[in-house]
Amino acid sequence: MVAPVGPYSPAVPAGGWLVCSGQIGLEQGPEGPVLADGLGAQVRRAMANVADLLSSRGLDWDSVVKTTVYLADMADYGEFNRIYAECVGASRPARSCVAVAGLPMGTRVEIEAWAYAGSRDPA
Repeated sequence: MVAPVGPYSPAVPAGGWLVCSGQIGLEQGPEGPVLADGLGAQVRRAMANVADLLSSRGLDWDSVVKTTVYLADMADYGEFNRIYAECVGASRPARSCVAVAGLPMGTRVEIEAWAYAGSRDPA
């Protein structure tokens, strides 16, 4: 897991919830954190970083009830959606997706998640 790039916690448990800070496509390189190259690689790495945070608390994508996605360019929406769907599988958390003027380290995507560790009501 890559250390945060700012003064925040990657994930905070709160009353049965796990609140995951926005994750970008950082991976640990030989000389420190490296941003994955290109949108597809950044989405996959950001999703893997969220999955790692979930897994570290015994959770998975089925536990996620809400994600918020920040895209640097809404033109990336289609490609992002395709990769996101592959990563979450049959899980379909509620989601917001917005375009923003800029993201940390020049990444093209940032993904945050709220997961619930208790039982979920049937839909």
